[in-house]
Amino acid sequence: MYVRRNIKWNVILRFAWMNLLFFTIWGTAVVWVHHYFDHQGTNIAIPFLPLSTIGIAVAFYLGFKNNSAYDRFWEARKIWGGIVNYSRTWGNQVKSFITRHESTESISSAELQDIHQRLIYRHIAWLYALTMQLRMPTSFSLKHTKSVKTYSKGSPEREHWDKDVGKLLDEKEYADLIERRNTATQLIRRQGEELKNLLEHKGLLNHFRHMEMMRVLEEFYNLQGKCERIKNTPFPRQYAFFSKIFTWIFIILLPFGLVGQFAEMGHAFSFLTIPFSVLISWIFVTMEIVGDNSEDPFENFVNDVPMTALSRTIEIDLREMLGETELPPKVQPVNDILL
Repeated sequence: MYVRRNIKWNVILRFAWMNLLFFTIWGTAVVWVHHYFDHQGTNIAIPFLPLSTIGIAVAFYLGFKNNSAYDRFWEARKIWGGIVNYSRTWGNQVKSFITRHESTESISSAELQDIHQRLIYRHIAWLYALTMQLRMPTSFSLKHTKSVKTYSKGSPEREHWDKDVGKLLDEKEYADLIERRNTATQLIRRQGEELKNLLEHKGLLNHFRHMEMMRVLEEFYNLQGKCERIKNTPFPRQYAFFSKIFTWIFIILLPFGLVGQFAEMGHAFSFLTIPFSVLISWIFVTMEIVGDNSEDPFENFVNDVPMTALSRTIEIDLREMLGETELPPKVQPVNDILL
């Protein structure tokens, strides 16, 4: 997620320079051809009224697409807001609900602390596992069609799983979970199994507290499922595909409409077609690209949900609940990008 209030021009140009170069070359070519045919007594300009009608239609279409794409991003961000809140609730429940009482005096403080740590560490592992699963590219991901190597980690490799998930789990448990198709789902299931054991065999939970903690695990499943729904349901391709087609049809026709308008002001004024066609084309193609990059909020691109930073924030909060003092640092923006 880009965190500066204003986007730097070097970032804008990094993504826009190829389009700007094409618009300049295309506008120059149309002006040159217009001059050539004008001397031959032929006018290649097209009336501006039908062109403006196309432009208005494309603008409405892009507005609808961008609103819908932003809805997907904002829903994803709200889901992760829920993950943050319920994660803190989980940490509080682990510390407050799983306690010793008269029937469990034989359990030492060290054993109790180990249970707390295991439940909280497993939840942190779930956060990172979910993050990496959501960042795995699909057949319709932008990673298959565009390269943004500066800001994209690409598909998570095994070393990332070992570093972020494996360090939080028992070796045997991690070796089993890493082979599962949906590791995040299995991690929550393991949490449920441990709660059952604490209720039925260790006596550290009563039925009411067990039910409350299971309700929070159910909410984690709901939040994960909502993320997977956005991830696995592509933005309707008819909107995404035809918006690009309509935008480029308008951009290709635009210099033919502008050159006639400026030529009416005088022969020399026709060269104003170039800067104005470049400006208008850049505005339209930028609107199209903004929607294109907002439709998949989990791809780890410039404007996507900063899941790594959110996961690290939760990790710091939960480990502080355990009383730990050696905490990992907060994730800092790199080149104004928070991952």
